[in-house]
Amino acid sequence: QVHLAESGGGLVQLGGPLRLPCAASVRTLSSNALGWFRLAPGKARAFVATINWSSSDTDYAHVVKVRFTIPRDNAKNTMYLQMNSLKPEDTAVYYCAASRRATVTYYGDDYDYWGQGIQVTVSS
Repeated sequence: QVHLAESGGGLVQLGGPLRLPCAASVRTLSSNALGWFRLAPGKARAFVATINWSSSDTDYAHVVKVRFTIPRDNAKNTMYLQMNSLKPEDTAVYYCAASRRATVTYYGDDYDYWGQGIQVTVSS
């Protein structure tokens, strides 16, 4: 069983940066895909970004490409969502997820483990 925990959410001003850590409970993710999704009010869950832990292959949703990245710290079993130039439309609950698949994927159904979610609110 893999336990994921997001942190670092909160209120941030328009155009500001924010980094969300996602800590994993075990180090069994070395060859797996991890991802970030978000759920905004009145909208369906949306893919944000994904990374393969060992190959560093990444993929990003078009709306966040260039602004968001996925750094990671192997020693801490932690990946991050680095968000820059935040916009009001980035306001959502953000979830990190882990897949037993090795290849990066933007399908939520491909992910087997989910964090509890963390609120990010961008004020204008």
